[in-house]
Amino acid sequence: MSIFVVMPAYNEESTIAGVIEELFNRGFNLVVVDDGSTDETYKVAENAGKVHENQFHLYKHLLNRGLGGALRTGIEAALRHDAEIVVTFDADGQHDPDDIMKVCQPIRDGEADVVIGVRDFNHMPDSKKFGNTVMNIITRIFYGINVKDSQSGLRAFKREAARIVEINARDYGVSSEIVGEIRRHKLRLKEVPMKTIYTDYSMKKGTNLNVGLRILAKLIMNIFK
Repeated sequence: MSIFVVMPAYNEESTIAGVIEELFNRGFNLVVVDDGSTDETYKVAENAGKVHENQFHLYKHLLNRGLGGALRTGIEAALRHDAEIVVTFDADGQHDPDDIMKVCQPIRDGEADVVIGVRDFNHMPDSKKFGNTVMNIITRIFYGINVKDSQSGLRAFKREAARIVEINARDYGVSSEIVGEIRRHKLRLKEVPMKTIYTDYSMKKGTNLNVGLRILAKLIMNIFK
């Protein structure tokens, strides 16, 4: 089954070349979406992908459309290139490329439509743990589904699942939205453990308490619209 890795990127010039190289070393097809970066992300990614042109597809948003917009562009592109499994993967170096096959295996075995990689909360820094725990609770309340790591950026979608999951959120709320879509479409979900690489750089990214509170406020506002 052909696997396409979708990687949104916003101002990731310092990490993206290394991540791209690691993915190519493992033979994956790669879709990178530069989400209106103000640094050299696009140029660095373009240079890193030149030696693997047949496996590499690079897109650029002229304006920043947020994580949700970048994921939507990347998933649609992967489907156009006949991906059988679509994997979402962060560009900041926090994911282990060897975990990609772990999240793909339940789909390849016919056991799941969507797979979410689950971080070890026992080894997660406190500043990350609290924000992610809050988001798990928010996801359960607003979308009616309990998952171990609602904000994980490492996910695998069977082609049919990737086609029907609708992404409308712009910010990190997209992760909870995807979980809600899994429930809405009654997709088979598996969760598998994954490794997370915490660096000073990656710690600045992703979900923290402030992000969680902003997402909560938006969800509440949507209810009363």
